[in-house]
Amino acid sequence: MPDFVWRAAAASGKLEEGRLTAASSAAVLKQLRERGLTPLHIEDAASAGAAALHTGAGTSFAKTKVRQAKGPVTAPDVLALTSELAIMLRAGLALDNALRVLIDMSHKPSVAALMQGVLDAVKGGTPLSRALAQHRALFGDFYINMIRSGEASGQMSSVLDRLVEHMERQRALRDNVISATIYPAILLTVAVLSLVAMLGFVVPQFEKLFTDMGDALPLPTRLVMGLGQSFTRYGWLMGLVAVGGGMLLMRWLRSPGGRQWWQSRLLRLPLMGTLALKYQLTLFSRSLGTLLGNGVPMLTALHIATETVGNTVLQQALARVSPIVKEGGKVVNAMSATGIFEPLAINLIRVGEETGRIGPMMLELAHILNREVETGIKRLLTLVEPVLILVLGVLIAAIIMSILLGILSINDLAV
Repeated sequence: MPDFVWRAAAASGKLEEGRLTAASSAAVLKQLRERGLTPLHIEDAASAGAAALHTGAGTSFAKTKVRQAKGPVTAPDVLALTSELAIMLRAGLALDNALRVLIDMSHKPSVAALMQGVLDAVKGGTPLSRALAQHRALFGDFYINMIRSGEASGQMSSVLDRLVEHMERQRALRDNVISATIYPAILLTVAVLSLVAMLGFVVPQFEKLFTDMGDALPLPTRLVMGLGQSFTRYGWLMGLVAVGGGMLLMRWLRSPGGRQWWQSRLLRLPLMGTLALKYQLTLFSRSLGTLLGNGVPMLTALHIATETVGNTVLQQALARVSPIVKEGGKVVNAMSATGIFEPLAINLIRVGEETGRIGPMMLELAHILNREVETGIKRLLTLVEPVLILVLGVLIAAIIMSILLGILSINDLAV
C-alpha cells in the first residue's frame, strides 16, 4: 500500500504532521478523523515535495518555501486563507484555534503577521468581521459583510464556503479574460518586431543598390527607402518617443478623467463593448446574489455589489438603483431604468422579486452572463487572430514588393 504524508490540526489548534500507510487518501482521511484531527493536507509520499517534507530534508524544504513566499498579502493568499479557515470551522475547531493553525501553516511572513493581528483582536473580544475591517483595503466591503452575515446567522463555515466559491469564480472569470488577450498580444508584438527588423536591417541593405537611381525609382520604393533611412537614423528617438508617449498615455488613463473617457469609449466598441458590459454585469450579479443569499440587506448589498464593478460609467448607472429602492421602488424597475440590462436579465430579476428569490436569480443571471462572456471571447479571438496575421502579411508583402519594384526598374534602365 502507498504511503501518504499528512498535515492536520488538533482540537487545541496545534498543527501536527505525519506519515501513514493506507489504501487511499480517503482511508487516511478516515484515520485522522478517528483520532480527532482535522485534516488540512494529504499527499502521496512519492511526490518530491512530500518526500522531502517527511525525510531529513523537511526543514530545508520548509525554509525554501518561506524564502520563495515573500512580499505582501495578495488575493490568492486571501483565497487560500478563506478556504483553509472554512475547512477547520466545518470540522468543529474553535475560531481562535483555527486562526492559530493558519498562523502555523503560513509560509509567508506577511500572512502570518496579518493572521496574528486578527487572532489578537478576536482574543480581545472583537468579532472577526470587525477585526478584518481593520484591513479593509485587502479584504474589501464584500468580504467583510459576508463574514458579518455569517456571525449573525451562526453559519460561519457555510458563509466561508460560499465566499470561496465566489472568489474562485471571480478569479476564473478574470483569468479567462487575461488568457484571451495573451495570444493577440503575442501576435501584435511579433508584427511590430517584424516591421522593425524589415525597416531597420533588411531595407538598409538595398540602399546602396538604389543610391544612383534618384527619382527614377518607383514611388513605393522611394517611400520604403525613406522609412528605412529614418528608422536607421532616428530609430532610438522614435523608441524614446513611443515609450514616453505610452507612459504618458497610461498615466492619463489611470486618472479619473482618462479612465472615464476610455471606459465610456470601450462600451461603444463593436464586439468589445458588449463583452466589457457583460463582464462587468457578471461581477455585479454574482456579488449581489451572493450577498443577498447570505442575508445581507438589499440596500447594503446593492451598494457593495456596485463597488465591485470596475467600469466607472456602469458604476454610476448602477448607483442610481439603490436610491430608487430606498424610496420604495421595485428593484426590477430601478435596474430597468439604468438601460444597461438586457430583457432576459430584467425578466429574471422580475421573477426573482415576485417570488422572493432575487438572490438565486442574480446568481443564475451571473452564470448566464459568464457563459456569454466566455463564448464571446472565443468568437472575438477567431476574428482577431486572422486579422492580425493578415495585416502583418500585407505590411511585409508591401515592403518586399516595393524592393522588387526597385530592382525591376534597375533592370529596365539597364536595357
